[in-house]
Amino acid sequence: MNITVFLADDHAIVRDGLRALLEAQSDIRVVGEAAAGREALRRLKELSASVIIDVAIVDIAMPEMNGIDLTREIVAALPSTAVVILSMYSTAEHVSRAFLAGARAFLAKESAGTEVVDAVRAVHAGGRYVSERLSKSAARAPAFDRAASQPIPPARPSDQERRT
Repeated sequence: MNITVFLADDHAIVRDGLRALLEAQSDIRVVGEAAAGREALRRLKELSASVIIDVAIVDIAMPEMNGIDLTREIVAALPSTAVVILSMYSTAEHVSRAFLAGARAFLAKESAGTEVVDAVRAVHAGGRYVSERLSKSAARAPAFDRAASQPIPPARPSDQERRT
């Protein structure tokens, strides 16, 4: 089963690196990307008409719409798409705001590539993920507790369910 991923980051080199990292995995396929928040939302909605997008990897600092607001919009418009925040901003406030907006994972851009892959697989399986570097501070944040207590949407449909 392929995990489909959409990339939203304003730096082409980051998108290119993420694409190379993710597509080196046999179970992950990148289906689209965007360099700005509104563009990302528009492209996600367009793509969702023909492809189930399992995971969106979103940067916080982007033109047109920041990643926190984009996360809220994705969760509202495409509730079966799990959002992974990947950002250079990794304060407890950023982590809390991301989870309250509906993100299912938060990674610092300093994270190892294996953590990005682990986070994608974790949220696709219905879990949450916080990068190892941030896990202690995030777990102490009250917003993380509130977000973690919220029910996680049902698991994604299987390949067979997608075909029917």
